[in-house]
Formats: sequence, structure tokens, C-alpha cells
Amino acid sequence: MPFEIPSDLHPDLVALAWMLGRWEGTGKGSYPGTEDFEFGQQVDFSHNGENYLHYLSQTFEVGEDGTAVRPLTMETGFWRPQRDGTVEVVLCHPTGIAEIWYGKITGARIELATDAVARTPGAEEYTAGQRLYGNVDGELLWTFDKASGGHELQNFVWARLQRG
Repeated sequence: MPFEIPSDLHPDLVALAWMLGRWEGTGKGSYPGTEDFEFGQQVDFSHNGENYLHYLSQTFEVGEDGTAVRPLTMETGFWRPQRDGTVEVVLCHPTGIAEIWYGKITGARIELATDAVARTPGAEEYTAGQRLYGNVDGELLWTFDKASGGHELQNFVWARLQRG
């Protein structure tokens, strides 16, 4: 089914319109001190007519048959595109982390870097991140690099999602 831009979409969101909807797929992760892992993911981008997108990502462990076995992580927040081609993203996690990201929108490619990372006392030590999102042949591909646990910024997780 082809994607159509909603008629009630705020004009500031046109550059991110391709992200709207539900995306589902799988990803992989690797980081020093942990075993490599695979995960399933569901991402929802929605709007309410205002000049921001609401974002919700849920990841889960998958069984051998590909079905969800148990929840892993979640993050939610808001994507606020600016008229100069940049984007501001605010995310929070149930693990006690809140992030402010700034980035650039170049067609169907979005590059983000953390401006601020706030943590509760019980949250993991995490100091910086970079993310890349792209629409490649109609799929949402993304990657997340992080600096955590005394490690330099390096690749952590990546996924390929299809429109649901």
C-alpha cells in the first residue's frame, strides 16, 4: 500500500512525513561487555495536527519462530522539525534516562547527536549518542552509536523495519 501524506499534517512536518505510521522489524546489537543480541522492534510515529511527531519505540526478545517472547526496552518522545532543515528530538526511557538530540534532515536521511543526557541515580552511565535514520527502498533503517560505561562512542544497535 503506497504511503499518502495526511491532509491534516502540519506544514512543518512535511520533511518527516515519510516516517509516519507503524514500522516493524528486527535488529541487532553489540557492545563491549555484553553478548551480541538480536531483537524485534515496533516503532510508531504519529501526529495530532500540531508541529511535532510523537514517537514510541518498543523492543522485545524474539523466539526462534520470530514472535515476541518478552519486552526489552521502550523509549518515547517528540520530534520537532525546524524550518531551517534541522530537527530537535526529546526522548525518555523507563531506565531513568532522558535525552535531547539535535540533527539535520537531508531528504529521507536524518542524522542526530545528543546535546544533553540526564540520568537518574539508578540509570546506566551513558554520556553521548549519535543516531542515523533513513528511508531505504521504502524501509526504515536506523543505527544508534553510544558512549557508555567508560567506552568511546561506538555502534550499539541497528535495525531494519518495514511499514506495518
